[in-house]
Amino acid sequence: MLIDKIELYHVKLKLTSPFVTSLGVETDVEHIIIRIDSEGLTGWGESVAESTPFYSYETIHTAWHILRDFIIPQIIGKNIQSVHEAIEPGSRVRGHMMAKAGMEAAIWDLFAKAENVSLSKTLGGTRDRIDVGVSIGIQSDTTELIKKTDGYLKEGYKRIKIKIAPGKDLQYVSVLRKEFPEILLQVDANSAYTLDDLNLFKTMDQYNLLLIEQPLGHNDIFDHSKLQRAIRTPICLDESIHSLADTRAAIELDSCRIINIKPGRVGGFTEAKLIHDYCQSQNIPVWHGGMLESGIGRAGNAALASLPNFTLPGDISASKRYYKEDIVYPEFAITPDGKITVPTKPGIGVEVLLDKLEKVTVAKESFR
Repeated sequence: MLIDKIELYHVKLKLTSPFVTSLGVETDVEHIIIRIDSEGLTGWGESVAESTPFYSYETIHTAWHILRDFIIPQIIGKNIQSVHEAIEPGSRVRGHMMAKAGMEAAIWDLFAKAENVSLSKTLGGTRDRIDVGVSIGIQSDTTELIKKTDGYLKEGYKRIKIKIAPGKDLQYVSVLRKEFPEILLQVDANSAYTLDDLNLFKTMDQYNLLLIEQPLGHNDIFDHSKLQRAIRTPICLDESIHSLADTRAAIELDSCRIINIKPGRVGGFTEAKLIHDYCQSQNIPVWHGGMLESGIGRAGNAALASLPNFTLPGDISASKRYYKEDIVYPEFAITPDGKITVPTKPGIGVEVLLDKLEKVTVAKESFR
């Protein structure tokens, strides 16, 4: 396939409400939308690098730089015969996983459309509907947390995840568990704690949590192994896992018993599939995390999460959970039984609404 044109869109989407984590407060989301045109077909991807270097060292500006100056020149105007051939030149770039993942997603979409099959089938998906959960940011008080949780449960979400931070942890967990004793409940610390907080996590053992996500350092694997040996609740690693090699190390050290897979964090669907397959071979369940994606990235997430070892509900919520208006049609919606339908049309399976995309675009660059 001859790559005729590539466009980058710096988009800024307003959230329906502020999203609070231990890393800070988000009121809007800035990502890069990538469009690739080839022989009458268009592939779409989303780089989830944010405006700040708090979750990851990558930002909108570093990802734009890597895409513009190193990745796009390797493929624009080239005749590409496979996804692997298209992404191989980018392997010379060390790190910058979110930049690579956005481009790779657009390439996967393009090739799936060329074959007239869904991205889910192209990746090896086995389900047309997936269980989903919802992520709730840190609330001002427990009353508000209970109210939000009750609302999401009534919408059908099968799993509740709450963000925690020092001083806003055990009280929130205990109140929520008392109010909703039977729900699937997990917590996400976004690296806010250290081993000095061991007793806190031992106390959390009594609340029957599905998992504790990334409690310690954002690049740590070793200290998590010490914590996992000391508690019964499974630890799930997120920020620490950037590759299959990280995954193997974490599992062999027993640093976690569950893995969160985000294609943006690991460099794209190719590496995500390798991690999925290895975890499946080791009987380690995985689930799909989220980065507040627009419908473009969310469609790719749903396709990946249709693979068989994604056995826990993922953070692939309905579009309206985050945005009053998405940039795709149809928007993603949750069914009454707590599932999201995996698109079955060719590629990502949703239509990008160009007028709405332009409305949220703050910068744009084209390459031919």
